[in-house]
Amino acid sequence: MKRRTLLGAAGATLVAAPALGQAYPNKPIRMIVPYPPGGGTDGLGRITAERLAEKLGQQIVVHNIGGASGTIGADTVRRADPDGYTLLFNASLFVLGKHVVAACPYDPVGDFRQIAQAGEAPLVLVANTGVPGGDFKTTMAAIAQEPKKYFFGLSSGGSAGHIASLELLRRTGLKLDTILYKGTAPATADLLSGAVHLFMDPWTTTLPLATSGRARGLMVTSRERTKLAPDIPTSAEVGLADFNISSWYGVWAPKGTPDAVVDRLAAGMAEVSKDPAFLAKTTTLGIVPTARGPAEFAAFIKREVETNTALLRDAGYKPE
Repeated sequence: MKRRTLLGAAGATLVAAPALGQAYPNKPIRMIVPYPPGGGTDGLGRITAERLAEKLGQQIVVHNIGGASGTIGADTVRRADPDGYTLLFNASLFVLGKHVVAACPYDPVGDFRQIAQAGEAPLVLVANTGVPGGDFKTTMAAIAQEPKKYFFGLSSGGSAGHIASLELLRRTGLKLDTILYKGTAPATADLLSGAVHLFMDPWTTTLPLATSGRARGLMVTSRERTKLAPDIPTSAEVGLADFNISSWYGVWAPKGTPDAVVDRLAAGMAEVSKDPAFLAKTTTLGIVPTARGPAEFAAFIKREVETNTALLRDAGYKPE
């Protein structure tokens, strides 16, 4: 599926860096979101593109190129000219590559240059309202009494929710069967119907379930309670120290993109992360803005890949 939107740029610009003999950028940039329009990655990608366009003083055209778990769109960026005029906006699942998509045609670390992390969405653990217990401790205790009776829903292989669910089971010692879905919508439907009993996913989708009373919120993985649901405790408060797993989002360019272009884009993203309009819009989506530049973002990704591939391996997960 392909869709594109033209985002205008006006207002202040950063000091231009020389690239390819001219000031960069001197023509419109395309930003590829490798998922269909309307999802969380698309929503944040469009907000990011809009604000980055203003900082760069150049138009950014958002293209939606979905399919094959995001690999078609990402591979389009990999094969693009490394001149800074084709960028990728993607979510954390991207960096696991062949560990979650067997036919992945690229190395998500070696075939791309990291520009900046744009934001993160902490997760919420929710339970079907029919599960015994009133909070995290009593619910886990009730499930531990009859573990074969309960099922843990997973929205997609290798997602932040999948990783966090595996880590929760490891930390608590619960031996629950898991059901892997192809997306959040079917997993949520089965949680509400009672076909599965626990579900953990970014709070952009799970908080409304908890705040509306359709599911029971047991914990959030943020370091502090969210103002959107202040009664739900943090993972640290329920006894899970350093359990701060989030779904996160970032910007990449093809391997070989010149340093001057990467620096220009990174400077623009640093300004975006502090932009009042960006902060206001991301807050409504439940996104926590971040400001990791190229070096810090690369180091963060390295840690994420090492930790998460080990969890998948230990759980016996086989990529599709």
